[in-house]
Amino acid sequence: MTFTKNLSFFLISLFIVSCATYGANFLNQDLEKFFLGRQFAYNPQILAAEANQMEFAQFIRDIKPLRDNTVADLEINAKAVISILLNDHGGEKVLFEKNPEEALPIASLSKLTTVDVILKNYDLTKEIVITKEAVSQEENFGKLKVDDVLTVEQLLYPLLMESSNDAAFALANDYDGVDEKVFVEMMNEDARDLGLNNTHFVNSSGLDPSETEPKEKINVSSARDLSQLTKYLLKTPLVWEILSTPKIILYGETLVSTNKLLGVMPGIIGGKTGYTDTALGCFVLVTEAPNSKGQIINIILGTPNDRFGEMKKLINWTDQAYQW
Repeated sequence: MTFTKNLSFFLISLFIVSCATYGANFLNQDLEKFFLGRQFAYNPQILAAEANQMEFAQFIRDIKPLRDNTVADLEINAKAVISILLNDHGGEKVLFEKNPEEALPIASLSKLTTVDVILKNYDLTKEIVITKEAVSQEENFGKLKVDDVLTVEQLLYPLLMESSNDAAFALANDYDGVDEKVFVEMMNEDARDLGLNNTHFVNSSGLDPSETEPKEKINVSSARDLSQLTKYLLKTPLVWEILSTPKIILYGETLVSTNKLLGVMPGIIGGKTGYTDTALGCFVLVTEAPNSKGQIINIILGTPNDRFGEMKKLINWTDQAYQW
């Protein structure tokens, strides 16, 4: 009885404080705040009875962050954006979105599916010999050399940290029983299994089509699909161990992450970058939510200039635009 009375008093008090603070702008608040306020006002006994059936601390944590409409809407220079909060109890809340379902070129964000296919199908201890064809891929990220012998797990570091196209080629072509065609089929099957309906792959790296290939021969996905893929990959600690590493010495080379926000912004769990002339700047970044409220998946696609600046803008806005 005492717990119920105290909880009723708390809920009624919280409603009164909320009205005093936000009364002037109440009609402009989103529906979520409106209905929460109605419950506080008209059903404190019902809420108290329901809350009495669960741990009080969990009841408080499950209240989602509410939009502060005194903070202006975000303007961001990107074709598609999504920011989703994942709380510790399996709940999700979209904090911001712009064209979340549009299928767009995703450049090296493709390698997130590349690594998922590898983790599901490869022996991480198996050794791969780096071929001349592998090191002939565009750019020299990963610093691989012909006849280097590396394990699958070692190759995941240049693949994810430096976005190495050489590593992507080696993993998709030089593992026993696999070639690029088979591997891409596995990527598309993986996307279907995960329900990524706006996602399609034509290569393992995310490179733009060559001059002799059709322009539509390109890897595409949507911000929402990528957020769901990222959520799934959060179950795999190795991926985030790599994506949170700013620098490492491996197989005699120093690998440096392309994620320039590592060590600059606090609370980063990990991230993957991508860029081609067609896709422009792309970025996946997972951060800790304010006040230990969970994790936030942030996706930016098609940024024509500063993907890191636009990502910082998105994260700073969600910090300020919600009552954490």
